[in-house]
Amino acid sequence: MSKDKLIKLGVLIALVAGFWYVTPPDGLSVNAWRMFLIYAAAILGLVLKPFPEPVILLGAVAATALIFNDPKGALAGYASTTTWLVFAAFTLSAAFVNTGLGKRIAYLLIGKLGHTTLGLGYVTAFLDLAVAPATPSNTARAGGIVFPIMNSVAVALGSQPGDTAKKVGSYLMVNTYMVTKVTSFMFVTAMAPNALAGDYMKKIMDVSLDWMFWAKALVVPGFLLLLIIPLVVYLMDPPELNKVDNKKIAEDGLRELGPMSTKEKFLVALFILALLGWMMPSVLKEFFGITKFMGVKIAMNATSVAVGIMALTFITGVMSWDELLKNKSGWSTLIWFGGIVGLSDVLTKMKFFSWLAVVMKSYMNFGDNATLALWVIVFASVAVRYLFASGTAYVAAMLPVFLTVGMAAGANPMALALALAASNSYGGALTHYGGAAAPIIFVAGYNTTKSWWTIGGVVAIISFVFMMTIGVGWWKLLGLF
Repeated sequence: MSKDKLIKLGVLIALVAGFWYVTPPDGLSVNAWRMFLIYAAAILGLVLKPFPEPVILLGAVAATALIFNDPKGALAGYASTTTWLVFAAFTLSAAFVNTGLGKRIAYLLIGKLGHTTLGLGYVTAFLDLAVAPATPSNTARAGGIVFPIMNSVAVALGSQPGDTAKKVGSYLMVNTYMVTKVTSFMFVTAMAPNALAGDYMKKIMDVSLDWMFWAKALVVPGFLLLLIIPLVVYLMDPPELNKVDNKKIAEDGLRELGPMSTKEKFLVALFILALLGWMMPSVLKEFFGITKFMGVKIAMNATSVAVGIMALTFITGVMSWDELLKNKSGWSTLIWFGGIVGLSDVLTKMKFFSWLAVVMKSYMNFGDNATLALWVIVFASVAVRYLFASGTAYVAAMLPVFLTVGMAAGANPMALALALAASNSYGGALTHYGGAAAPIIFVAGYNTTKSWWTIGGVVAIISFVFMMTIGVGWWKLLGLF
């Protein structure tokens, strides 16, 4: 083990050991205090990264099971429907890459919309949006599907890192990341931490955001924001080349892919089937008042749909089991995500979050101004993202605090939940390490740190103001609060 890893591991052990025998704060049990120390060490581990995320969470789960003699509670996250929703969606995500369907959609969009550099910016946005509902890894989406295509387009147009970066590549690269920071909050399945955030919201505030509810609340403001961001980035990082021979780029790309394969056709059908399964029960109920069919209640859990679609990808031959085994990000997410859900379950049962709400309420005072409380808390949730290189680490470390503070301050629970669901994503636009996709794109060498941070800061501020005005207005129009 390297010296760096030993030091980081020592910090985690010191955190737990140093406070283990400290008298807990008033109102908190000894077990809850010690469980919090394990949880805090796990979160700090996600930030320091002495080991990969799954290893850190497995260690924390093992410690919880051994110390409290509660393996069932510690492992409960692996039986969570939220965990399996994310894992099943990863299969669809991998299928878009493996079959080449993601690339095909990209080249079709380039052929239709990419005759200008700004048009290519919108191609990036719409491509990301098209596959977002089924790709909980925005790293795979932006870094694995969109970025390679846009990088190839930049090179084809004579733009490479260095003297020709500003020709077109600089704009295309930073725009690729900024638009994924919008699409990632539009669907609960568009980014893995979304499901984790929803889990915390249910436990702490008793606010339930199922797939359709989340989409209904966030797709419209998200789409309107998506229409703005490519233009904002274009104005801040104007490319030297404005006109593009998009027809040739599209034709060459589609020629290389060849005719649409049977696997791709099946994947299109399965993708549509998944969307229908996630949407239809709510659509039938809300727009047609239909809740039963032939006396049977119409209800399809989002996880049930996702797992069913995952099974069909294997049955139809869209994906093989060996291909799934090679999907390291999916398996890694299953381990760390299930682990952190399990740890939060144990904390919830030990009444830690209830105690935290009482404590926060005694210190937080916004008077009767719930709107001010909402703005301040959401702004803080964005600003703190400078400290985090992972949306997952942010959600696990800070979201419970912001939710608890918001409840104590009297903010509307639904408005708070939706605003924080969005800010988790667009807050990551601030830096070139704000999400796992950012370093992949940044290290291509087209952008400087200064320009990235400047553009990211403006995008984050615009997104914040937009969601707190237009977004909140949309939620009120829907009657959500």
